[in-house]
Amino acid sequence: MTVAQLAKALQRSLDDVQEAMLYVPGADNIEPNARLEDLKLIQDISKKLGCKTRVVAAPDNILEDDLKERDVAPRPPASPEQLKPRPPVVTVMGHVDHGKTTLLDSLRGADVAAGEAGGITQHIGAFTVTMENGERMTFLDTPGHAAFSAMRARGAVATDIIVLVVAAEDGVMAQTREVIQLAKDAQVPIIVALNKIDKPEANIEKSKSELVQMGLALEEYGGEVQVIPISALKGTNLQLLAEAVSTQATLMGLKADYTGLVEGIVVESKTDPRRGKLSTAIVSRGTLRKGAVLLSGMAHAKVRGLFDHNGQPLSEAPPGTPVEILGWRELPLAGELILEVESEKKAHSVLKYREHESQRQKIESSGDDIRKKEEEHHAKYRAEREARRLAGRFRMRGGQRVKENVTNDDTPRVSVIVKGDVHGSVEAILDVLETYNSNDRCRLDIVHYGVGNVTEGDLELAKAFNAVIYAFSVETPQIKATKEVNVRTYNVIYRLIDDLKEQLSSKLPPVEVEEVLGEANVLQQFFINEGRKEVPVAGCRCTKGVLKKSQKFRLLRNGEVIYDGALESMRHLKNEVESIKKDVECGLRFLDNKVIPQPGDTMICYTTHTEKQKTDWDPGF
Repeated sequence: MTVAQLAKALQRSLDDVQEAMLYVPGADNIEPNARLEDLKLIQDISKKLGCKTRVVAAPDNILEDDLKERDVAPRPPASPEQLKPRPPVVTVMGHVDHGKTTLLDSLRGADVAAGEAGGITQHIGAFTVTMENGERMTFLDTPGHAAFSAMRARGAVATDIIVLVVAAEDGVMAQTREVIQLAKDAQVPIIVALNKIDKPEANIEKSKSELVQMGLALEEYGGEVQVIPISALKGTNLQLLAEAVSTQATLMGLKADYTGLVEGIVVESKTDPRRGKLSTAIVSRGTLRKGAVLLSGMAHAKVRGLFDHNGQPLSEAPPGTPVEILGWRELPLAGELILEVESEKKAHSVLKYREHESQRQKIESSGDDIRKKEEEHHAKYRAEREARRLAGRFRMRGGQRVKENVTNDDTPRVSVIVKGDVHGSVEAILDVLETYNSNDRCRLDIVHYGVGNVTEGDLELAKAFNAVIYAFSVETPQIKATKEVNVRTYNVIYRLIDDLKEQLSSKLPPVEVEEVLGEANVLQQFFINEGRKEVPVAGCRCTKGVLKKSQKFRLLRNGEVIYDGALESMRHLKNEVESIKKDVECGLRFLDNKVIPQPGDTMICYTTHTEKQKTDWDPGF
């Protein structure tokens, strides 16, 4: 630094600094612009002026624009002469069990539905089909049942055309409506495939009128939406459907830039025990090759291998191709954008910036909560301080320090660990668990969740928290290791949720249930002498069921309970009896002699027994 800068840093006049320099050996040039190169020299001058010095990093004067450059964004649209035609991305959607997977099987001649648990799709599958005329199309198969709405929304974003499968016997169902809404929001054209027309109960016209009511302008009514009646199982009219998709794609003029940095979208991600972290993605721009460095959200990859839907290696993936990417360091989230960067160095700097940004947003969003907590803490502290002052100085000192205890109420709880095969499944299960709202009766704690097989760490965690591990379509360790831990393996989400409901129900305490055995009307009251006392007796007639002496009785007057308890005696014509049948008269005497029955009162004989409770959680399917 120069002499003038030193004077400014020390907040002293230039004359003072120059005077001090005369007493410091080595400080020969005392001109204001003379540079002081030696740190020791600067420290000595400061010492002479009575200052302490500290060496700190240079101030970080990075502008916002520089920070912006640290992140990567999709490139601006390419010029028309760079664009070439690309295969369309077609998403098959519809209600659960309407035949989406069977339709795709027929289109590509393989059996997927058999591979899915219970014949229900629980992942997005992506694959390419080559038509007879040589055209290629990319198909996405999305799950149809209620739990997987987030997955369907992702399918709608990544797609060009939606094939809406509607079973001709069922017509429009809940998820059919949802898909129509998604397509309208994303402005994606729909082609309707009316499936199962080979069934005798199929009603094509009814299904069409329901679609029109949902606001779809069908072709035969002057609109643009094509409806093709098909049978996926028998292969009827599949060629027509393929042609309809091809025509729609030609009309849309789908083109992409095959050059430059790759852009794409993650369809699904999973952890394979042998190959590591994998993601299925669709390339939307550029040509993906081995060795490319990719970014997706907080994850990055150096591509080690590319595979098609059959697991065959690919040398490159042009736009519109679904591809399995091997080489992720972390699992990318499904639905995230994939961007290629020039080098790993650039990738690391972008990740650093993104982490910094997410931390900053987190702090901003939780700032209010922190302030609230702080205020609560201050209020509590002030109250305690006031109490200490009033109690005098030393009186509060003694006594044991209260151990900070977490309020552990006696509410029963079920702790769970969720492990799934792909990110989408885990997300769907967590979404269903979010709907649980009976925490006051039985707490549901999610200890941990993740993608991949059940590991030793999960077992240790389950032991510590006494948790149930739900393994969804993943492998579990050997039986010996899982002896002390409850590991449940499922591959259909319904069954997993049903099992969890049973777990929750088993933790609920049993409830006492009343069962009414019989009713009687009090016709008359009279008194009998018991020793020297007069004791009231109710003369009754049984009007319903049976009255049993050993059970409990309740006396009601105008809907109000006058007495609830046991009987002292039950007589029929002077004889003591154990029970009274319907339409038989009897005299009843209570244990409590102060209760006086009146004509017109009602007697109810009841028994109680305990029953297991069931959870009232309704996940919506």
